[in-house]
Amino acid sequence: MKKQTPRGDRIAAKVQTIVAEILRDKFSDDPVLSSVSLVGADAHGGLAFVRLYFYTSADPDAVQARLDAVTKSVRYELAARLNQKYTPEIKFTYDDTMDRANRIEELLKNL
Repeated sequence: MKKQTPRGDRIAAKVQTIVAEILRDKFSDDPVLSSVSLVGADAHGGLAFVRLYFYTSADPDAVQARLDAVTKSVRYELAARLNQKYTPEIKFTYDDTMDRANRIEELLKNL
């Protein structure tokens, strides 16, 4: 994996914050998206692409489908709020770290 630049870290963090605000402000009444938490972001491709990692207590496949459906709208709103010449493409990816941690905890309890 390529090492992320400090500028890439800043852009990814800024995009993550703004997208979280957009999801909170515009989609708070959506029952599928109301359970989404953005837990990380990585900038790739010369800062033209940002992958946003999310966690949810709901069905991850249903949430992924809904996020894919609203990505265009979210990116349009991101362009209005982001003070940059170019708006990066965004992609939502489920982060299963909590699920794996819970599984390991259960395995350790059963020892």
